[in-house]
Amino acid sequence: MAIEGPSDRARSQGSGQGTGDRARGGGGRIRIGAGPGGAGRGRDTSGPAVTAPVSPQAKYLAQIILVGAQVVGRAFMRALRQEFAASRAAADARGRSERPQSAAASRIIGISLQEAQQILNVSNLNQEEIQKNYDHLFKVNDKSVGGSFYLQSKVVRAKERLDEELRIQAKDEKEKGWKAET
Repeated sequence: MAIEGPSDRARSQGSGQGTGDRARGGGGRIRIGAGPGGAGRGRDTSGPAVTAPVSPQAKYLAQIILVGAQVVGRAFMRALRQEFAASRAAADARGRSERPQSAAASRIIGISLQEAQQILNVSNLNQEEIQKNYDHLFKVNDKSVGGSFYLQSKVVRAKERLDEELRIQAKDEKEKGWKAET
């Protein structure tokens, strides 16, 4: 199926006067049947092609729909780019607020230091307090006593994150001790 305008019709008929038709608002036609070169997708193309008139309103409606889709598509892409930029800026800001090793640990484990402290209800990094709260929350959220496996896994991840932070702090203190000796 191909859309044929007034000037195309005039050319195919050999009159050479297709431009006046368009200026007067004459509608185009949709050719049903043979396409270019007579290929009609398995249909009998030996007869003449049948044309159906297309009103100017239908053309305008199609143009309006096309332009509207383009506008919505551009707005969507602009919003998507802004969201990516905001997400990247937030990630960069989060990375700058923590030490590089601590930020790397947050990315690897998937929980920030603050979130891990909230989950285990600790305000400072004290190994005994962390272990005590971990043991309690792990037992309370065990599936065999009706707890939630999801919450239990969050408790485990929070403990891993706080243990990693304690390891990083110990390493930093050890390095400071070496620098003080030299």
